[in-house]
Amino acid sequence: MDKKEAEVCVTFLGRFYQGLKDNDVEFTPSSIEKELLKSCKEAKGKENRLCYYIGATSDAATKIINEVSKPMSHHIPVEKICEKLKKKDSQICELKYDKQIDLSTADLRKLRVKELRRILDDWGEVCKGCAEKSDFIRRIHELMPKYAPRAAGARADL
Repeated sequence: MDKKEAEVCVTFLGRFYQGLKDNDVEFTPSSIEKELLKSCKEAKGKENRLCYYIGATSDAATKIINEVSKPMSHHIPVEKICEKLKKKDSQICELKYDKQIDLSTADLRKLRVKELRRILDDWGEVCKGCAEKSDFIRRIHELMPKYAPRAAGARADL
């Protein structure tokens, strides 16, 4: 299985596994499951969708969370775990991260409102009262120094 195929699965579970090791979490299926539920509460976008597919969100229809917690308790590589998950639900491996927008060079006026909304969403921000594209662009410019200071600096030079 190549990394691009199950990009979200491998990246998210890889980061999750590293977090377990860094925080000295006991490697038992139940403690891994508990931590996974916690991680999934904070997951956004495609990672939240992955959590939904494995049943680690409150609104999930299926529960195959043990397909993650059990093999992980035996330190099975995340690539193998994702490969097994693919057999249970092929949608898991079809998840891909959205293309990141380079804020230092992107012409915000040429982006769609959906993409502008996604930038704000990635930052955990909303644009209350935004009706026009220019409102979203203004909000992004206001918040850029806080969330993307490098990009804000690069834009100042343009």
